[in-house]
Amino acid sequence: MSHKLKFYQGVFLTTLSAAICSFVMANPTNMTASADSFQWLEDANASKALDWVKLQNGRSLGVLQNDPRYAGLYKDALAVVTANDRVPVPGFLKDEIVTNFWQDSVHVRGLLRMTSLANYKTNSPVWENVLDIDALSKVEKANWVYKGIQLLWPDQRLGLVNLSNGGKDAVEIREFNLNTCSFVSKGFHLPEGKQDVTWIDVDTLAVSREWEPGTLTESGYPFIVKILKRGQALADAKEIFRGNVKDVSDAPYVLRDNQTSKVYPIIHRAVNFFESESYLLTDSGAQRLNLPKKVSLHGVLSGQLLITLLQDWKPSEDGLTYRQGSLVSVDFASFIKDPAHALTPLYVPGPRETISSVGLSQSTVVVTIYNNVKASVIVFSADKDGKWIKKDLKLAENSSIDLVSASDDSNRALFSVTNYLTPSTLWLADLISVQAEVIKTAPSRFDASNLVVEQFEAASSDGVKIPYFIVRPRELVYDGNNPALLYAYGGFQVSMTPQYSGTLGKLWLEKGGVYVLANIRGGGEFGPAWHEAGLKTHRQIIYDDFVAVAHDLISRKITSPRRLGIEGGSNGGLLMGVQFTQHPELWNAVVIQVPLLDMLRFDQIGAGASWVAEYGSPKIPTEAKFLRGISPYHNLDASKHYPEPFFVTSTKDDRVSPAHARKMAAKMESMGLPFYYYENTDGGHAAAANLQESAKRVSLEMTYLTRKLFD
Repeated sequence: MSHKLKFYQGVFLTTLSAAICSFVMANPTNMTASADSFQWLEDANASKALDWVKLQNGRSLGVLQNDPRYAGLYKDALAVVTANDRVPVPGFLKDEIVTNFWQDSVHVRGLLRMTSLANYKTNSPVWENVLDIDALSKVEKANWVYKGIQLLWPDQRLGLVNLSNGGKDAVEIREFNLNTCSFVSKGFHLPEGKQDVTWIDVDTLAVSREWEPGTLTESGYPFIVKILKRGQALADAKEIFRGNVKDVSDAPYVLRDNQTSKVYPIIHRAVNFFESESYLLTDSGAQRLNLPKKVSLHGVLSGQLLITLLQDWKPSEDGLTYRQGSLVSVDFASFIKDPAHALTPLYVPGPRETISSVGLSQSTVVVTIYNNVKASVIVFSADKDGKWIKKDLKLAENSSIDLVSASDDSNRALFSVTNYLTPSTLWLADLISVQAEVIKTAPSRFDASNLVVEQFEAASSDGVKIPYFIVRPRELVYDGNNPALLYAYGGFQVSMTPQYSGTLGKLWLEKGGVYVLANIRGGGEFGPAWHEAGLKTHRQIIYDDFVAVAHDLISRKITSPRRLGIEGGSNGGLLMGVQFTQHPELWNAVVIQVPLLDMLRFDQIGAGASWVAEYGSPKIPTEAKFLRGISPYHNLDASKHYPEPFFVTSTKDDRVSPAHARKMAAKMESMGLPFYYYENTDGGHAAAANLQESAKRVSLEMTYLTRKLFD
């Protein structure tokens, strides 16, 4: 659920001995420090741990950066990511103003800027600089990473800027004036923390943060929401909602009705990562909305609340059951008074479909749909009788389509359209006439003339067909000798869709490498059920899906274990760790990015407690037993032959702590098992805080993959 207006940086990491064994099986929920001799590495900033990191970085970088290919790969990667002819990703403000956050070789940390839509559409837009993060960091001698701005609606001229020290999720928040391009003197200013803030009005914020010690959940997020008035000290803020320390988080946001200008303040209580409660703030307090626990709220339009159901829902005993995955609307005012009020289905996905995104313009609802991992767009508008009218918006076929921004005060929307071989195009659509035009096209970053894209399916261990994309040379020789990189994520209902990557194309595909994306279960490619199939103790099926794709590639003689490498980050890093320990015979290279790897302590490290609904709890014996069975950290075996992996992480990652990668690598070191290791001191969960760091990371990974799979 997107409940904030932010302009994001756009960095995405397309992102875990026999005596000990018997102890863990007998005491699965009691992994003590004495049983884990590498627990000291969990302190991210301890001098002893950082000395270990420095030693590992020096050893691994000494090999990879001294490889004769590294310099060329880095040069090419840097040229791609800092190219000045990239498409500046825009966001709509009112009055057809667009904003963009831009990074290049000069603006390393980035520049927030804006211009008119008409000017943006020209070949050489003239931008008004709003906030220079490089200049701010220099003046303040700080290590700022821009994490977005939340604007006061409807004027959109005051904003709350989020600044992170080195890329952490924890941010400092300052009030900013877009008219004067300056921070507001004596304006709202919240010190660093994991926090959520929303405007109630020009002089009022709703804030959830750590107000005092002990007011964070076990997941490390706030559970107390207070009202903060302009000029008021944090200590004097008035409490309006208190969740529970067992919650994932409790956070305020607002639903807006672009037609009526009404604002509905909401408290989102995340009971776990997937189940939540929503409370409407009224003059008499917080009123819980009678909604299912698995639901996404998108906004209000002409009094109609728009909802995506993530579970089947029967609002009343004698009423209809609305199907999981559906987009529905309900008269909000009537629903608040009568929870049994009938819903109106706008879209009910088929078995191979999923709703990817929902946006609201001034008077329309725009929906992106994926059918067998290929996108389309539908627009809904209400007629004079309030009946929803559906229209198709024709963009491109066999591509990925992302809704970039929908305008609050017009019926325009911006879409990014791409696929593996076609650079991104930016489309501007009129949502009333459902007509669209291309207004920006990114240049090619690599030679794709000899490449083709195919989609295949592999049968998993239970017979379910798992789709995957392959990007390969047109004249591929099917002899099993082709270097191939297999990527997947497989968790949290996150869909993996075809995307154009200049660095992947230039550093891998152009050199003859094959790229494969597996749409394994755990993701959201085919709706909530595709995700739920691999929850908790059912998770092995996700790993079986991945192996099925690998076997299919090998059986087709596209590649072989000698030439097959795998890569994944975050939850995908756990996937890589599991594949590394369960099937070392299938891979010759494994890139493990910002991973979870210790699955018996994951809930005590970083924000790990928030993911218990996905993985299960080490505190529940049956779930702990399963987690022990898949935990890469606990399944290392010194007698086995493993491929030499490459761990990539960040000291500043306060979401998935570097402790996981550190401990796994240190344990391998103690067993005499070889590995590469790179821990960026900045970067947060993206493992890179700017474009230069991104270029370095991808070049190190590609150097490693080239050494392992091409040589």
